[in-house]
Amino acid sequence: MLLQAQNNGERFELFSPTAMPRAAGFLWNRHMMIQVNCRGFTVAQFMQPEPAKYTYAPNLEAKTFMQPEQPYYAHHPGRFCYIKDEETGEIFSAPYEPVRKQLDHFNFSVGKSDIRWTVEHLGIRVEMELSLPTDAVVELWQIKVSNISGKPRKLSVYPYTPVGYMSWMNQSAAYREDLGGVVASCVTPYQKVADYFKNKYFKDKTFFLHDRAPDAFECAREAFEGEGGLHNPDGLQQETLNNGDALYETPAAVLQYRVQLAAGQSESYRFLLGPAFDDAEIISVRDRFFADADFAATKAQYAAYIEAGKGVLQIETPDQHLDQFVNHWLPRQVYYHGDVNRLTTDPQTRNYLQDNMGMTFIKPEVARAAFLHALSQQEHNGAIPDGILLVEGAELKYINQIPHTDHCVWLPVCLRAYLDETNDYAIFDEPVKAWQGEETKTAFERISNAMRWLLSARDERGLSYIAQGDWCDPMNMVGYKGKGVSGWLSVATAYALNLWADICEHLQQADLAAEFRAGARDVNKAVNTHMWDGEWYGRGITDDGVIFGVSKDKEGRIFLNPQSWAILAGTADATKRAAMIKAIEQQLETPYGVMMLAPAYTKMREDVGRVTQKFPGSAENGSVYNHAAVFYIYSLYTIQETDRAYRLVRQMLSGPDEADYLQRGQMPVYIPNYYRGAYYQFPRTAGRSSQLFNTGTVSWVYRSLIEGLFGLKGNSSGLLVQPQLPSAWQTAKATRQFRGATFEVSYSRAAGLDGPRIVVDGQTLAGNCIANIQAGKTYKVEVTLPV
Repeated sequence: MLLQAQNNGERFELFSPTAMPRAAGFLWNRHMMIQVNCRGFTVAQFMQPEPAKYTYAPNLEAKTFMQPEQPYYAHHPGRFCYIKDEETGEIFSAPYEPVRKQLDHFNFSVGKSDIRWTVEHLGIRVEMELSLPTDAVVELWQIKVSNISGKPRKLSVYPYTPVGYMSWMNQSAAYREDLGGVVASCVTPYQKVADYFKNKYFKDKTFFLHDRAPDAFECAREAFEGEGGLHNPDGLQQETLNNGDALYETPAAVLQYRVQLAAGQSESYRFLLGPAFDDAEIISVRDRFFADADFAATKAQYAAYIEAGKGVLQIETPDQHLDQFVNHWLPRQVYYHGDVNRLTTDPQTRNYLQDNMGMTFIKPEVARAAFLHALSQQEHNGAIPDGILLVEGAELKYINQIPHTDHCVWLPVCLRAYLDETNDYAIFDEPVKAWQGEETKTAFERISNAMRWLLSARDERGLSYIAQGDWCDPMNMVGYKGKGVSGWLSVATAYALNLWADICEHLQQADLAAEFRAGARDVNKAVNTHMWDGEWYGRGITDDGVIFGVSKDKEGRIFLNPQSWAILAGTADATKRAAMIKAIEQQLETPYGVMMLAPAYTKMREDVGRVTQKFPGSAENGSVYNHAAVFYIYSLYTIQETDRAYRLVRQMLSGPDEADYLQRGQMPVYIPNYYRGAYYQFPRTAGRSSQLFNTGTVSWVYRSLIEGLFGLKGNSSGLLVQPQLPSAWQTAKATRQFRGATFEVSYSRAAGLDGPRIVVDGQTLAGNCIANIQAGKTYKVEVTLPV
């Protein structure tokens, strides 16, 4: 067996370090994140307040967060432990790197609040566990070494953390007996005088502290590695390490413990790894966490912190694999996004709003505050900036310095979910003061202005300008001359306008509702006039007037997003919808989900942009880009394409069959931002996971399951019950938390029904809305569907 679930899916265990070498899990708190793979490699980051590292890879990493399909190499940051048999000289390492010895037993166990390994070789068992606290930037490591050979053993145990290349200006490391571990120090490189003052209080120290003093240590990577390489370092060929320091040399933290273990005996060690500003901070961390025996209280607090994001839906269906993901891992990933805003101080506006749409189902008060905060940064003309600044002194960086035109769309789209869940229409009366300046307007006024901006940002045909990108960031050359338009943004604008018109009607703003609904009709008319290609909608029209994403194109012939959002906006009638769905099935669907476009571009197209330069089938160039895929899934639920929607949801999850796990290379503990596409062009790599868990996908998947598949969507009156179970399901159960009440829902099928029959607490419901909900009450709901 390659992989299995434990505790009803609360943990997943992988039994090979080589079959799925990039398989990983991640932990976070509000100050840091760490992703660690089965072999021990890590990507870790903390906020100060901008993102920073405390274990370092080469200079590229200073400019990036995480890489898709992250390539790992010998000196990549990781957390390892060498074991040497002192009598034979044999060595191996846990979890697997750097020695890469074939192990007798391997178990990589990913839980919601910790990550563990158990490996066995040479009659020795090594157990490693990583956990985090709720409120500090520090990794908590526990290592237990056990003699299972049945005879006495003499060993050396070497916990090893490659701190890495910290700085070309100044880097060093030394063992600090007074602090209890290795401390590496650096100066973050800079050139401008102003940056000295900006960097002055950076946490430029990395500590690796122990609870038991070692017999020896080494602080310089090259001195430890020597000529043997990391798989057989010179340091392990010696009786003891050299107790060396690193003086403008690449730092490492290597400790040596020489132990004699009787048969069945174990020894345990604890370590702390993280960044610090000075010795005083290191002492504070040491004293706080080592005082907690076995880190027990800290781990319990962290488990409770993660459990606070358990969401509003628990299910029991014929699809156990889906149950495990929805009950444990999906809300966790939704929570991560809304909890830490992807660990940035200037999240892209579309990401910030969609991530907090998901937070509506986890902590709606957080979502509410986020929506109002985003509105505070609205520009005078009604536009919303490319990024939302979260702290004083933050700046729009990187992609947020490129003009994109879609951000206003997400306001009504995401608020619709919030309103359905909370019925909090009072949010629109909130006065929202400008982030910079004194202007104050209500949230309702600001969103209305944003909708008017969308209507104004159109060309003479009535189509939406794209500037240097819309939702698709790298589509940066369609409209950089000021004339290009986006077919997707046009239908998304129509959808947003219709949603906002519905809200205006609810708020008895009939004139505004009519204005925005008329605008949506105009946009839809323009799209049908200029973008319909006979079987699907084109993606856009370039600065030079060339329509693309249409049947005449050899590459980028069909794009998914315009079709999905044309369904949502009511742009396409039933005939067009049927043609679109058929084209998508024939050209975009794969065993790993639905691709974003096809065929993938194989060379630069200068009137489309850098999306065409990405490797075919990766990221936005024709991958199974799950964010785009879930837009399509959500749209399918709005037109009762139930079985198709369910099938595509399931394709987002790796497994449960072994062949699927091996092709994707990912454990079913999160949805990645993409799986490789170009299915017909490069089938060998199709389906391979990016391993990136930052994605707007998950908020939409959770919403699609709650509102679509299980049909438990709120409205202003109460809870609507409109399930769309897959036709193969005869029964299912769901427990839904909604507005302070609990709904225990059972689904079944029966012959002779014209439509669903809904019984609430023994009383047949007239209609499909459970009204007058009492907070604190548990409702028993029986839903019987036609066969």
